[in-house]
Amino acid sequence: MPADILVLYYSRNGHTAQLARLVARGVEEIPGMQARLRQVPPVAPVTALAQPPEPEEGAPYVSLDDLAQCAGLAMGSPTRFGNMAAPLKHFIDSTGAHWASGALAGKPAAVFTSTSTMHGGQESTLLSMALPLLHHGMLLVGLPYTESALTSTLSGGTPYGASHVSGAGGDNAISEHERDLARALGRRLADVARRLAGTP
Repeated sequence: MPADILVLYYSRNGHTAQLARLVARGVEEIPGMQARLRQVPPVAPVTALAQPPEPEEGAPYVSLDDLAQCAGLAMGSPTRFGNMAAPLKHFIDSTGAHWASGALAGKPAAVFTSTSTMHGGQESTLLSMALPLLHHGMLLVGLPYTESALTSTLSGGTPYGASHVSGAGGDNAISEHERDLARALGRRLADVARRLAGTP
């Protein structure tokens, strides 16, 4: 049976969701590994209407079981003032039982993000997502400079994880380098998970 890599994201305008699908493609390029795409529901200070049990579009909503069962985790969020978005933070804050039991300890993890501007906080957002994963005892996987697109990109892409610059109006398509790096991140994460499981 293939091992699952959970590709978990929050996306408001679709750019982070596109990155998630590219990371998932990279995961599935590694034999014996498959991606499980999941998203977190939106949150609001005051809930006027309950969210439907399944989203109208995109991947199904994540459950805590998805997290416990994964062999590795890729987590993505748009930037919010140099930080992860509140819906993803809200979900992470619900994982105390996983932390207490060590359910994620020793599993590999990676992060990805999308910003509207070149200096809109990509790297600080990636780091904000990495911190709780370190508290869970996860093993962070980034993008090494052996990935040639990392030194060639004129838009997104960092050693901390994959990224995309969507433009102030959200009109920028994901560039070739951004696509390459998102897939490379998925491959790297899945390969590390495979090696940790002792799969040849």
